[in-house]
Amino acid sequence: MISYLQIDKLTKSFGDLVLFEDITFGVAQGQKIGLIAKNGTGKTTLLNIIGGKEDYDSGEVVFRKDLRVGYLEQSPSYPEELTVLQACFHSKNETVRLIAEYEEAMAKEDHSNLEDILTRMDSFKAWDYEQKAKQILGQLKIHNFNQKIGELSGGQLKRVALANVLITDPELIILDEPTNHLDLEMTEWLEDYLSRANISILMVTHDRYFLDRVCSEIIEIDNKQIYSYKGNYSYYLEKRQERVEAMNADVERAKNLLRTELDWMRRQPQARGTKAKYRIDAFYELEKKAKQQRDTGKVNLDVKASYIGSKIFEAVNVSKRFGDLKITEDFNYIFARYEKMGIVGNNGTGKSTFIKMLMGEVAPDSGHFDVGETVRFGYYSQDGLKFDEQMKVIDVVQAIAEYVDLGNGQKMGVSQFLNYFLFTPEKQHSYVYKLSGGEKRRLYLCTVLMRSPNFLVLDEPTNDLDIVTLNVLEEYLRNFKGCAIVVSHDRYFMDKVVDHLLVFRGNADIKDFPGNYTQYRDWKEVQDQLEKEAEAVLQARQNPAPEKPSRPVNEQKKKLTFKERKEFEALEEEIPALEAEKAELETAMSSGTLSTDELMAKSQRITQVMEEIDEKTMRWLELSELA
Repeated sequence: MISYLQIDKLTKSFGDLVLFEDITFGVAQGQKIGLIAKNGTGKTTLLNIIGGKEDYDSGEVVFRKDLRVGYLEQSPSYPEELTVLQACFHSKNETVRLIAEYEEAMAKEDHSNLEDILTRMDSFKAWDYEQKAKQILGQLKIHNFNQKIGELSGGQLKRVALANVLITDPELIILDEPTNHLDLEMTEWLEDYLSRANISILMVTHDRYFLDRVCSEIIEIDNKQIYSYKGNYSYYLEKRQERVEAMNADVERAKNLLRTELDWMRRQPQARGTKAKYRIDAFYELEKKAKQQRDTGKVNLDVKASYIGSKIFEAVNVSKRFGDLKITEDFNYIFARYEKMGIVGNNGTGKSTFIKMLMGEVAPDSGHFDVGETVRFGYYSQDGLKFDEQMKVIDVVQAIAEYVDLGNGQKMGVSQFLNYFLFTPEKQHSYVYKLSGGEKRRLYLCTVLMRSPNFLVLDEPTNDLDIVTLNVLEEYLRNFKGCAIVVSHDRYFMDKVVDHLLVFRGNADIKDFPGNYTQYRDWKEVQDQLEKEAEAVLQARQNPAPEKPSRPVNEQKKKLTFKERKEFEALEEEIPALEAEKAELETAMSSGTLSTDELMAKSQRITQVMEEIDEKTMRWLELSELA
């Protein structure tokens, strides 16, 4: 394989904090690598170093000569006055520079270097660059090319940045949290694109389905070192556990041996001979190994939830619109005790607005939310990160409470509580501005949960959180003795946590679906197929096929046999019966009253019925030619 990128003995530190030390790895042609690490251990810093945006202490970063590299930052930014199309050309990419050079040459009277520029334009396929940009923007559901960057939402800005990377036809693409702020439709489009594209990838993402389906190799930064796993995310989980268990066993063996060596050291005279020097050196190495503490990254979220009564909240005829955009219209819903609801939908359909109406931050145009007296909200919002950057981490938490109620009369000091959230004593006394983006998110989650809420409202909680924290947050929510509403584009997270969905389909079309996201996706695929078939039938009726030319007089027409005639007559009865069954199944599936098992059974049956209809219709057409 051709090497595209080689990292050799790379070290990076900030003061006394060493992020990684002497790490070595490479990316070759065709490799699709996912980078995993806990928040604060240098994932984004490493990508910024590779992207040339940060310096490093020592080591080497070497790219293959003339390699086309694309870099999607976690939080891309462009001048707000640029249009969407201009932002796609706001790049240091060589093709973009070449187009600018061509425009400049055409504006001059002296065209002496024009032939060279034209040759390079052909070589870089720069002629259709603008058209290609518009095409990719269209695929990413951005159609207003003249819209100003300053008017875009976070999701739209991420898509523009993604287009900026993809139109350059990179051979190697570096992605930092590419699914952040993307809705489910766009996430699945990107997943499919990257899976099929002949492109090398190095990316950081917390989306575990995305990792599983795109990446064929995982590398992990752990304890300042790098570990490589030749497989997808599921394979990584299995092999990492084996590595951790082997390491723990090794440390335990070292501790046992240390006792023997320690006794030998004590018995030795002060003036030791040179013969024993190797053993003394080995002792200190052994001591270092035995003192290794394995940080499992376990986050303990066992916090007491306040008592919650039977009345939670009721939405009564809630309507809300912004101009022509309808969010809800006469929406009614009674929320049940201990319910775990997921809210999904494309960006701009009103998910966050619905949450803000429930929390009283936005007033509905008509109708109201009737919230129970015992309900105690814990609200984790997208824009809730509003810490004083000059405060210490422990001071942020102490400003809320001096201790955390664990239930059964047990209390926990805030320092110990923070420790459970992977904030070491050193981190606790560090200033907020020194934390990584993911660490700030973890601190925010800590401040929400320590208030002992009984109704958690989590708006995009997975953005910027590491996989370790997500795994434990999932476990906490599944065992949470309260209610929860989760707005998220993280499919894996939704599958683990929620028991049913509110699907925002736009223009106040809200569907209550009894199941998790994967089940909804399977059901939607069946529905989409049904709609396509119905549309095809309608078009066939409106635009009948032209009549076939008549047969030559001398051509003998084949007659139906007795058996074929009987088959033909049977088909004329079977096909309408199957069509009627399909209509019944469609009605039942869209009723919203089926259990998850019933829904999946009917989904399987409708697929069989559709196949039978296609098969029998084709046979009927064959026989009708002879009838």
